[in-house]
Amino acid sequence: MPDRTWFGHPRGLYVLFFAEMWERFSFYGMRGLLLLYLTKHWLFSDQIGAGIYASYGSMVYLMPVIGGLVADRFLGFRRAVTLGAVLLCLGHLGMAFEGTPAVLTDAGIVRDEFALQILYLSLALIIVGVGLLKPNISSIVGELYANQDGRRDAGFTIFYMGINLGAVLAALTCGYLGETYGWAYGFGLAGLGMLVGLITFIRGKSLLEGKGEAPSDERLQSVSFGLTLHQRIIAGVVVAVCAAWWFMQHHTVVGTLLTLTTIGAIGGVLVYIFMSCTPEERKSMGLLLFLTAYSVIFWALFEQAGSSLNLFADRNVDRTLFGLSMTASQLQFFNPGFIILLAPLFSVLWQWLASRGWEPSSSAKFGLGVLQAGLGFLLLVYGIGFADSQGQVAMCWLALAYLIHTTGELCLSPVGLSMVTRLAVAKVVGLMMGVWFLASSVAHYVAGLIAGLASVEGGAGANSVDSLTVYADTFYVVGMVGVVTGILLLLLAPLLTRWVRR
Repeated sequence: MPDRTWFGHPRGLYVLFFAEMWERFSFYGMRGLLLLYLTKHWLFSDQIGAGIYASYGSMVYLMPVIGGLVADRFLGFRRAVTLGAVLLCLGHLGMAFEGTPAVLTDAGIVRDEFALQILYLSLALIIVGVGLLKPNISSIVGELYANQDGRRDAGFTIFYMGINLGAVLAALTCGYLGETYGWAYGFGLAGLGMLVGLITFIRGKSLLEGKGEAPSDERLQSVSFGLTLHQRIIAGVVVAVCAAWWFMQHHTVVGTLLTLTTIGAIGGVLVYIFMSCTPEERKSMGLLLFLTAYSVIFWALFEQAGSSLNLFADRNVDRTLFGLSMTASQLQFFNPGFIILLAPLFSVLWQWLASRGWEPSSSAKFGLGVLQAGLGFLLLVYGIGFADSQGQVAMCWLALAYLIHTTGELCLSPVGLSMVTRLAVAKVVGLMMGVWFLASSVAHYVAGLIAGLASVEGGAGANSVDSLTVYADTFYVVGMVGVVTGILLLLLAPLLTRWVRR
């Protein structure tokens, strides 16, 4: 019988590796340019630009909750990924349509309204596309391995490396083209990357060996109201794109949507905890809700990378490295680059500590993550003290801040999904996974509010010395919040571990 593995893993893993690598290439390539594009090309103020960016980020993380449900119950993972990839191609390529740059006149800022609508529609297509692709391509990876297959964790590690490799390549290429030759070139390259990912996924279908197919093809062909279920799903996707298009033009409403959704989700979970859980289950579910809330603090600080830290890099960082001048968006490569270097080391570290009974609890790891997010900002504030007379800070300080944020991410992020499956009552694991994604969505919106606090009067045309003061004050406040809340959780960790022995 022919060998159905490559390097010890199912051949389909490498199809998914490259498909996800190119999807992340397109996503992070666009992400690194977006706020710079909004403030420089469209002349939005820092605060409004951060609001649009935050709404986009929060909806990108809210939509997978729905996309995963649709794929799981109706469409199947493979069809959902394909449809999501098509939407992403359209969205990223639509971003390459710049229109006429905004201009400041005596009557105010004049913008090309048609091109601006294309921008909002493109963001909507990306939001819904990510919602269909992001949760479901990971689910196909899981289906490649039996539940007790010892290769499962290694397979997900290989897949995770693809994500970060795509992010590194995107920052170095899309960021350079977009800021050096024109926004259309950077966004266009991101779109071409997504197209390569789509082609890779379609051409590699046979290597997936039937994994990720719909629960029932016959059900998809069932007719109601003159349309098959498959056609009704497509119509629903169109409605979702239109809704996201509207939300991107009314980004302040997104906060209300998230608030109502969060209240409803938490209220439903609390009712379940008090009405249907045993005392021990209540403890586990309570700890899960508590740590999920703490994750909002971490991600709200961490996600400054694409907003306030990106603008800081553009305005106040000396971006010369070994005689080469880098663009602000290219500096987004630090985090995924550090992930690739450090993730294997952290994996070995946790195993080594566990073998000696020294591994920190989930609560302690969360505390370490939040603490390091705060320390990264305080280190950057310290480095700002060495700025030159032009308000320029050496790149090494930003790199060190990203390094500490990355080590914090490695303490918290890998623990999150595992924590949900471990602490949640079996009947509501899916619901609690949705709450975890919802927390990330809320964190992105909060990140936008924080970035709004760092808004600089005059935006892209502001004096670099004046902007430096604004960034130093904001980074100090958010850094102290991270340090204090991180230390508080570390102090509580032993009590939480004894309270919930799971």
